[in-house]
Amino acid sequence: MGLKLVFLIVFRAASVLGLSRRESWWKDAEILMLRHQLAVAQRARPAAHLRLTWPDRAWLALLAVTLPTERLAAMRLIVTPGTILRWHRDIVRRRWARLSRRSRSGRPATHRNVRSLVLRLARENESWGYRRIHGELAGLGIAVAPSTVWQILKDAGISPAPRRDGPGWAEFLRSQAQGILALDFFTADLLNGTKVYVLAVIEHGTRRVRVLGAAEHPVQSWVVQQARNLLMDLDDAAVSVKFVLHDRDASFTAAFDAVFQAAGARVVRSAIHAPRMNSIMERWIGSCRRELLDRTLIWNQRHLMTVLREYEDFCNTHRPHRTLNQAAPLRPLPGRVSDLDQFRVQRRDRAGGVIHEYRLVA
Repeated sequence: MGLKLVFLIVFRAASVLGLSRRESWWKDAEILMLRHQLAVAQRARPAAHLRLTWPDRAWLALLAVTLPTERLAAMRLIVTPGTILRWHRDIVRRRWARLSRRSRSGRPATHRNVRSLVLRLARENESWGYRRIHGELAGLGIAVAPSTVWQILKDAGISPAPRRDGPGWAEFLRSQAQGILALDFFTADLLNGTKVYVLAVIEHGTRRVRVLGAAEHPVQSWVVQQARNLLMDLDDAAVSVKFVLHDRDASFTAAFDAVFQAAGARVVRSAIHAPRMNSIMERWIGSCRRELLDRTLIWNQRHLMTVLREYEDFCNTHRPHRTLNQAAPLRPLPGRVSDLDQFRVQRRDRAGGVIHEYRLVA
């Protein structure tokens, strides 16, 4: 027993002499590592299951770097030296990965105000697809890509309207747009059950719409008079007409065609059962039905013309057109919004609240 006590005293004395010759930061690092291991052991419940957290691993790995490899191998640690080296490599990897993410360039995130406005437009206008919403944003001066609008709607669980590309006839008419007028009749039902025929015309080049009139029985004299009124309006607007396109409806008589032929225009009749030959006019009629007539109770013919004039003005001064790069026929696009944190949008209701317009608040 006495011999063992002497041995321990000599061993500890040699250890103290060794510590006195060691540089100070080695001793401090070793003491800190041993103290932290003791704290981890005291924290464990039960003591047989030691759980090291991420701060524990990081602290032990940083302290191990300051110690010589031979001393680190001689210490009694709760983990192996290889584990500590792996922790240190993980710290370095995370640091460089964080710096890489900070310096990575790419498309900036969509502003929260733009995102909320897209969802507001989709919520208040059920029939609008992502292209229609993109056009409304362009009319407000907010520059976003159509794909961004599509992604915002998709992330919100709103199905964007499918994009339907036009057929070959539409592409042909678009290339020959200047100087083409397209006319067509469409019907509207009144509350008393009367069916009214409405005559409308659209300019292919500018997409400007004119509602010429409505009648229960479009006789030849009435139709010819509408053609004369249209030519006078076109002369006042300095619009030249080269082609007049309409279908083979019986209301478009030879006398009706003669009015345009006398003005130097060529009349083109579409083929039978081929509405795509007059696709631009048919598309506008479809929009008029979906956005106005299907959502309004028409009392009489006077009420019909009132709401149609309102929709005509809306289409010419506000509604965006993809062919015009989302501009309206009679209103160019405004300048881009520079401050996305401060802009405000005001809604204007037209046609009794059926149609919504959005404008920037000054």
